[in-house]
Amino acid sequence: MSSILVAYFSPTGTTKRAAKEIAGAVGGDLYEIRPEKPYTSADLDWMDKHSRSTLEMNDPASRPAMAGDVPDMSGYDTVFLGFPIWWYVEPRIVDTFLESCDLSGKRVIPFATSGSSGIGKAEKSLSAHCPDAKWEKGQRVGGSGAGEWAKRALNG
Repeated sequence: MSSILVAYFSPTGTTKRAAKEIAGAVGGDLYEIRPEKPYTSADLDWMDKHSRSTLEMNDPASRPAMAGDVPDMSGYDTVFLGFPIWWYVEPRIVDTFLESCDLSGKRVIPFATSGSSGIGKAEKSLSAHCPDAKWEKGQRVGGSGAGEWAKRALNG
């Protein structure tokens, strides 16, 4: 086991590609945050006020169920946490993950995928859900360069 975990949520595969690049660059273990009920294209239609993602994001208390158990965090010192930006913050299932594992004292470095939104509001939200972690500056990552960024973040 590595002392680095790359945990990510990726309903369309975009964040997964970045997570794999990051894990390869820093020698981290991969963990996919998977919903108990996978998201369909219709669920992800942010233009539909009744889509699953819209309903979840409009309810701050929503905590979609995860498939499987969270990893044993005791062997990890650093966690890269990846997700797509939804409504300027992390998807609610990422909150489910944060509230399901103990990241107290762990170094947590968020990364996000988005066509245009920054990660700033998500960083504030994440730290509110898990205040005992050592949150570091996150990064919005694109099609390439995520691994190089992660190496700099790890050593920075």
